[in-house]
Amino acid sequence: MTRIVAGVAGGRRLKVPPGETTRPTSDRVREALFSALDAAGAVEGARVLDLYAGSGALGLEAASRGAQQVVLVEAAKPAAATARTNVAALGLPGVRVVTDRAERFAASPSAVVDGGWDLVLLDPPYAVATEDVTALLAVLGPSLAPGATLVVERSSRTPEPGWPDVVDRVRERRYGETTVWVATVRS
Repeated sequence: MTRIVAGVAGGRRLKVPPGETTRPTSDRVREALFSALDAAGAVEGARVLDLYAGSGALGLEAASRGAQQVVLVEAAKPAAATARTNVAALGLPGVRVVTDRAERFAASPSAVVDGGWDLVLLDPPYAVATEDVTALLAVLGPSLAPGATLVVERSSRTPEPGWPDVVDRVRERRYGETTVWVATVRS
């Protein structure tokens, strides 16, 4: 069972996409990650981009905790449909789902918001190559707000992605098979 951990929708259950095409972030990892992000002031009022959104659990957790705007980007149509179902069920304001490849969306004019993204969440399938994650991070650079936070969740067996020159990695945490890297854009 996947659920929203905290905030106005805390405890509410989320549907997960059918089949084995997605790997929802565990409640334990989301709770630890968002506790750290909340403590850093990275969520309240933020413009959030959730790439490889799957069920939308990460972006919806941000919305539940006070993010102003959340865009969930998911290429797989069944997963995007599940994310839409979750968005409708929770009724959180400022959340929308885009069915598109993360790389294509990040390179499009749609990826640019006034002031830039404050928080970007990347949880690609483990099969996505580290080089592809590094390339996606580079493409995102111009659409990031000064001081933005980037979160990358990957298999603990994969190497850390390369960060754009304007970004400093500030944290790395391992949770069994999952490693989460957090970085910030220099102001």
